[in-house]
Amino acid sequence: MKITKILVALSFLFAVSTANAGELTVTGNMETTYSTSQDGTTGNPFGMDRELKFAGSTELDNGITVSVMQDTSDNLGYGNSQISFGNIAGLATVYIGSDSDPMDAVDDITPSAYEEANGSGSGTYNDIGDLAGEMGIGLKVSVPVLGAVNAKYYPKADGAKNADNASSAATNHAVGSGGSVTITTNLADLPIAGAFLDGANLTLGYEEVDNSTVANTQDQTGAMAALNYSNGPISVGVQKKMHDEGQAAATAAATTSEEQMYIDTIVGIAYAVNDSLSVSWNRYTSKKHDAIMTAQNADQETDAINIGYTIGGMTVGFQDASTDNAGHVLNTKDDTRTLGVSVAF
Repeated sequence: MKITKILVALSFLFAVSTANAGELTVTGNMETTYSTSQDGTTGNPFGMDRELKFAGSTELDNGITVSVMQDTSDNLGYGNSQISFGNIAGLATVYIGSDSDPMDAVDDITPSAYEEANGSGSGTYNDIGDLAGEMGIGLKVSVPVLGAVNAKYYPKADGAKNADNASSAATNHAVGSGGSVTITTNLADLPIAGAFLDGANLTLGYEEVDNSTVANTQDQTGAMAALNYSNGPISVGVQKKMHDEGQAAATAAATTSEEQMYIDTIVGIAYAVNDSLSVSWNRYTSKKHDAIMTAQNADQETDAINIGYTIGGMTVGFQDASTDNAGHVLNTKDDTRTLGVSVAF
């Protein structure tokens, strides 16, 4: 009788959720760069990045799509992975894995012809997106007027990527949970005012990590807001970011080594000369604040000129970046020049 019940249950399950034949794709990219430093030791200037991504998808009879992905690290070991269930109720996607942290995806979304202002190694920046690579469950949904919402919850931000049928146990028992959310609104969809805001997008984001479950510490937090506008060949954008590192341990008095907060401003202006060639100017300014105001932190500022040229699946990019007060140390320079060739397949 028990076996019969099990068979009936399995038959019902497959009757309502059978899947059509799926497909597997393999994509990837490789990039080689020639990078020099004008204010330090360059050494061998050649570098290389490589990545493969395996992705598969199928569709259930009820219309829900199921997709999987696994990418590789730079040394072609296992990187991030994810399983996604899309078209739930015709409007939502639920995903589980270590990929797609909402805040990591928007760490710098100002327009650029090649790299972010600090993308070629000029300057030392403390960024948002601390939960990237952590295991969690997320939800993507499109809300009328508000736009695209992407939220992800991490039960334990301990850095462990568990195998199936296993938990991270006491990998780092003192670390708590975390969460990250972003909202991207097409301002043209706003009632009344939208008629004058075509081409403008507003992105807002927030993240929080419980640094310790065993001590009374301040959580690590991050927030961002970005406004981007495109009109024909011209794109402009400005982004504001805040990253508070919180406290790793409870102390009787605050010190300069904890509760450091960074408030950054990024500006980008890009111009598409034609379908293949584009140029941009980007500026990244970072202000560092300590828990107690005894340390003198200079504002770090990077200016970068970018040129990008695309030929089919290949992109040739160049960046000349100059950083003043590198590492928030007054009168310290960190200037770099990078030429890169990347191929996607």
